[in-house]
Amino acid sequence: MSFTFRPVDPLTDAPLLHSWVSRPYARFWGMVSSTVQDVVEEYSRIAASGHHQAFLGLDGGVPAFLMERYQPGESPLADVYEVQPGDIGMHLLVAPPFGEPQPGFTTTVMQSVMSQLFEDPQTERVVVEPDARNHKIHVLNERVGFRPERVVILPALPAPEGSPAETHKEALLSFCTRTGFLATLTPEPAATEPAYVPAGENR
Repeated sequence: MSFTFRPVDPLTDAPLLHSWVSRPYARFWGMVSSTVQDVVEEYSRIAASGHHQAFLGLDGGVPAFLMERYQPGESPLADVYEVQPGDIGMHLLVAPPFGEPQPGFTTTVMQSVMSQLFEDPQTERVVVEPDARNHKIHVLNERVGFRPERVVILPALPAPEGSPAETHKEALLSFCTRTGFLATLTPEPAATEPAYVPAGENR
């Protein structure tokens, strides 16, 4: 598997992204009740922010996952921990599987994303804040070197108009240093990992 990255085009990519984020497996992404226009608006806002970027991960040219990187100091995380120079935030959503599942796919995606983030020499530590109930992603995070620190309370993601909204998000604040990630790399993913983990989302 060889992944490449390209920036999300909010208009062109919205139908595809909507087909991912509106599925039940992506419930922690917070957009299950969204419309295509909601997705256009969300990713247009991200593109215009100046401190938050969204990328499609391509597997042989075919979209396979969505990765967002952001500056923690410009996010609600700034209110719950002391942001350090070199910190970068990350969100990840793996696409629903098409065709025959590939063994170790989700771990390979995670490793590719982490490698991409650490390609920037200024990045020293990756920060994630997945929903505390999303136990499957916690396992995947630890597999690539994340270490949980504590559960924090963050504002809930905005809900589309007409859908019920949660008042807050209980998130498992976790960190991965460059050294911690490099220590986890192996020639190939562990054979015991499921081929595809439906809860492959960090958000």
